[in-house]
Amino acid sequence: MASERLLSHHCPGNNRQNIFNTERDMYEYFRNLNFVNSKYPFELYAYCIMSNHVHLLMRSPIVPLGKIMMRLNRRYSDYYRKKYNYVGQIYQNRYYSKEIVDPIGLLNVGSYIHRNPIETKEPMVDSMEQYRYSSYQYYFYEQKSPHAFLDLKLLPSLLPVGWEKTGREYARYCRERGEELSESR
Repeated sequence: MASERLLSHHCPGNNRQNIFNTERDMYEYFRNLNFVNSKYPFELYAYCIMSNHVHLLMRSPIVPLGKIMMRLNRRYSDYYRKKYNYVGQIYQNRYYSKEIVDPIGLLNVGSYIHRNPIETKEPMVDSMEQYRYSSYQYYFYEQKSPHAFLDLKLLPSLLPVGWEKTGREYARYCRERGEELSESR
């Protein structure tokens, strides 16, 4: 695992403004992910698209992730500017990324990403599986993803000894990890 280069990306909207206003905007972001993946193959292990930012946990075996993110952010920015007659940059700055090399680190970043909709000041949903713009639902319900680039096997395979290596158990890990963090605050 240490030889693999996995990165967590965070792309906030400029001045914390919404960059996803409608379901159509979310659809367009996924359309762009599919397009960019067809040009520069990558693997995505966790994602959460919020109204004013995006979290992606991904790896690219061939193309540098910076090139993938530049293409993805440019395509979505072009769409957004045209649709909303927007002038200027939609993202606050260059995306933030962090390399993650150990299994527990990957599990914890995945959990953090998936907990976003319930960790806001006012939770967007009552439970993580209710949020439609996150990969958590595919783990929780053990459903096949409609996105070929979403790998649902890596994170469950990293669960500690004593845990079943299933999507449902990974979902439980996310839930329990969040409860542990809440109790320690």
